[in-house]
Amino acid sequence: MNNIKKHPAALKSAGILFFVMLIAALFTACQQKPKQPIAKASNKAYYTCSMHPQVHEEHPGNCPICGMKLIKVEFTGTGGTAPDKITLTATQIQLAGIVTDTVREENTGTEKTITGTVTTDENKAEELSARIAGRIQQLYIRTVGEKIVIGQPVYSIYSEDLQEAEKEYLLARQQQKVLHNPDVDYKQLIAAAESKLQLWGLSPAQIRSLAATGKASATTTILSKVEGTVSDIAVHEGDYVTEGMTILKTQALNSLWIEAQLYAGEAGNYKVADRVKVSFPDLGGQVINGKVEFINPELSDASKVDLVRISVANTQGLIRPGMLAYISVTNGSKRALAVPTSAILTDGRGSKVWVKDKDGSFSPRSIKPGPGNQTYVPVIAGLNAGDVIVTNGVYLLNSEAIFKNGDTDKGMKM
Repeated sequence: MNNIKKHPAALKSAGILFFVMLIAALFTACQQKPKQPIAKASNKAYYTCSMHPQVHEEHPGNCPICGMKLIKVEFTGTGGTAPDKITLTATQIQLAGIVTDTVREENTGTEKTITGTVTTDENKAEELSARIAGRIQQLYIRTVGEKIVIGQPVYSIYSEDLQEAEKEYLLARQQQKVLHNPDVDYKQLIAAAESKLQLWGLSPAQIRSLAATGKASATTTILSKVEGTVSDIAVHEGDYVTEGMTILKTQALNSLWIEAQLYAGEAGNYKVADRVKVSFPDLGGQVINGKVEFINPELSDASKVDLVRISVANTQGLIRPGMLAYISVTNGSKRALAVPTSAILTDGRGSKVWVKDKDGSFSPRSIKPGPGNQTYVPVIAGLNAGDVIVTNGVYLLNSEAIFKNGDTDKGMKM
């Protein structure tokens, strides 16, 4: 103790030496500490939403924006593959709704869209009328919207005139069997009575059944001579009908009309038999082909607009009268190598599309688009005819590329 007090300089030197050795030890420990792997690199998959690709979660669940179930996207690793390529499994492609199409020439002329309303095709409307007077005993078709086919029972009727005609037919057949008057043509009598029954609504099968039983019925079932969807029922049970009175009306919904109005100056851009594109917002924007069937030669007195009528097929029965429709008509023919507008992503750095490679992967490619219409955009440079591009799901692919490689266009080709 006395020595330490006598030599303070030595004590100070020892303290400095100890501090230096401590700093060196800490520095060495920090250098030798193993590096922690990057969390992003260690994850082999993440979960995203096909409707909101900006969502990235580490665990399965539902989208916090729309509530849809998240889909799993796996990292395939670069391993010799270009870093800008994205590879998805068949299940991921289906869940993400990715759709591809082949680059080809399309009509890129100016396009105009008008709004129309779906209506029934009046050319295919039919009406079932009473063939003979009588009282409706029972209705077998009671609801508008029912589908009806030829030969289906529609109503039963009590008709004294029809009952007498049945008796005449049976009497003529009975006379043919019993009497053998050479001056009477029984076959002609039977044929005349049978024709009257058919004229009044009986089918050949019903007439054969009448001949087999040999008894006239108080009521007779009338079968349908029309088919389609019932749009109106004009009678009720117990009503008395006269000859020619409407029983019901039908519409054929497998083919429909879309009616739209045009200003007088626009009507000259259309002509009968023109092909148009029709989309339906109620069906998720589904697009089908239509044809101009009619253009009214006269303008409306009140609004001075013209009526145009488009016919569309409705083979699946999804289109219904009253739906809103958008009709796109291309004015003039201007064909060029083009892609659908939904395939193009545009930002401050230009435009690009996602191309499906031969190995099944997807890679971005810069393009130079030209002026087009609402459906197709011409491609001046960047693509060739036959290239396969993504037309739906481009935002999901772009989001995954940013998540994987960062927000960069490195590697894109023109």
